[in-house]
Amino acid sequence: MTDQTPGTYGTQRMAAARNRVAIIEAAHDLFADDPLVPLNDVAKRAGVGAGTLYRHFPTRQDLILATYQHDIERLTTTAEEVLTRHSSAKAAFVEWFETLSAYIRVKHGLGDALHGAAAQDVVSASWAPATAAVAKLVDACVAEGTIAPGHDPADIILLMSFLWRVANDAEGAAQGRRLIAAVFSGLQAAPRPL
Repeated sequence: MTDQTPGTYGTQRMAAARNRVAIIEAAHDLFADDPLVPLNDVAKRAGVGAGTLYRHFPTRQDLILATYQHDIERLTTTAEEVLTRHSSAKAAFVEWFETLSAYIRVKHGLGDALHGAAAQDVVSASWAPATAAVAKLVDACVAEGTIAPGHDPADIILLMSFLWRVANDAEGAAQGRRLIAAVFSGLQAAPRPL
């Protein structure tokens, strides 16, 4: 009987890990459509009971933070993959930032849940990996000649923040493309201190 206990415990841990990921992925999809979606809908989409959801995420804020952190972590590891998929580093740069802006738009829609101390810890922890991902994209654009060398990736993140402020509709997408073109025009020049 004791020989089965470690296997059972390991199986339970694997199931719990799978449930956690399923809940986060369901929350990602549903929060994007409706930030106020009932958590029971998240549990149902994940294929788990409400008790399982609340064991992993005792509060709505816990789930929101975990979903946001998961999204940002996933995005920061995709810079190489996005660069490989595109024939142009500039196109990869644009896609990566458009994906980031979609995540951040969801974050803004989640309101107060992402403005507490715990949220700031999650956002702060994501800054270094995001900056490293942008550095890869910038280096590829520099090698391609679409960005001049010397631009700070952290500055570029702040510069690109307009993307999560444009309207989330066709008109906003068109405005975003115009602004991206203006950004690339500016980034073709070497940075100069004022």
